[in-house]
Amino acid sequence: MTHTLFPSTAPLDQPNVATAAKAQLAADIARYLALMNCEAALETLGRVDLAKRAEVFGYLPLARQVELTAQMPRVQLARLVSAMSADERADLFQRLGESVRGTLLTALAQAERDDLLKLSAHREGTAGAIMTSEYCTVDAAMSVADAIASLRRSAPEAETIYQAYVLDAQRRLAGVLSLRDLVLAEPGASVASLASDQVVSAPVGCPQERVARLISDYDLLALPIVNDDQQLVGIVTCDDAMDVVVDEATEDFHKGASIATHIGNLRDATVGLLYRKRVLWLVLLVFGNLFSGAGIAAFEDVIAANIALVFFLPLLVDSGGNAGAQSATLMVRALATGEVVLRDWVKLLGRECLVALALGITMAAAVALLGVMRGGPDIAVIVASSMVIIVMVGSVIGMSLPFLLSRLRMDPATASGPLITSIADAAGVLVYFAIASQVLEL
Repeated sequence: MTHTLFPSTAPLDQPNVATAAKAQLAADIARYLALMNCEAALETLGRVDLAKRAEVFGYLPLARQVELTAQMPRVQLARLVSAMSADERADLFQRLGESVRGTLLTALAQAERDDLLKLSAHREGTAGAIMTSEYCTVDAAMSVADAIASLRRSAPEAETIYQAYVLDAQRRLAGVLSLRDLVLAEPGASVASLASDQVVSAPVGCPQERVARLISDYDLLALPIVNDDQQLVGIVTCDDAMDVVVDEATEDFHKGASIATHIGNLRDATVGLLYRKRVLWLVLLVFGNLFSGAGIAAFEDVIAANIALVFFLPLLVDSGGNAGAQSATLMVRALATGEVVLRDWVKLLGRECLVALALGITMAAAVALLGVMRGGPDIAVIVASSMVIIVMVGSVIGMSLPFLLSRLRMDPATASGPLITSIADAAGVLVYFAIASQVLEL
């Protein structure tokens, strides 16, 4: 796991590094290292003891870790990687170049090499990619005294010791035991009598979003990960799950703004990178907005004869887009959290229509008087009726598009923001001028 670094507002100068190292403030040291060039950063790291150096390294962004490891001597790199936690080590290894990987593997001990290759072999976005192999296990046949002695031996290497996992002879997950229950039990009691067999686990190929949701739903400190034979292969801790939630939320924000992919650290992003990530959807939406222009062109005669209609055009189409964006945001979030599923669409559609009708009538009442003032009763009728229909159309589109994208196995977050607005704008133009042409011809 790579820690999320929240920089403090206090500046760090050179003496602060020694103070931070002495006080063991790893996040402060990492924040300072992020501002230094590689040579100075490596020199500063060298003044910190190995255990704290590995902790500091975990707080650095992965891109910065890769940059620093590329300039480390082989022995120094191997010592640092060996001191890192198993999941952080695997994350870093997956982003190293082939030459650095080869150099690192030859310098590691056999056990560390095998564990690193096993963890890094799992597909990105799955439980296997974010799990750690540093966990505590006990045998079901052990006594409480023997289990505590076993935990004492394994605790220094474990990610968490607050839960121990009970394994049978085939290393299948048989139960879970809290440290509290173990400490409070009689020394001669058996582990099997204390352990709970109601264990929440996830397969190694489970999507990481599902893993984070399980940890949240069951308030777990860690979630055991099992293979097809129900053998324990790793755990995902709650702090790793929090990182997943942050990453997924960031990704959804970007998709909601029609940005192609995650841009990393915005402060360090180049002009070229920002351009590439934003240009594709904007260009596509330009062509999508041509439908709005075509709708206006189709009603040129109506507009020319009733110029007051133009005054209300931005108000109406923006209202439809805003209503659609609200509905899309609610549905995207509900789909992401599992509150609703695809089969709920029909039920939600009826409710959304009622809500949109109420919203449309309220907004129509607000603009009707303005319509009378600007163009008379006919314009007021056109604007008010258009507002009701446009808000309903925008809301239904905004609610339905995330379901459609989910059905097509696409990310529903793409339905938010500019995409919904462009579709609702085109629909609003057509509805508005179609109603205007019918009313004004009467």
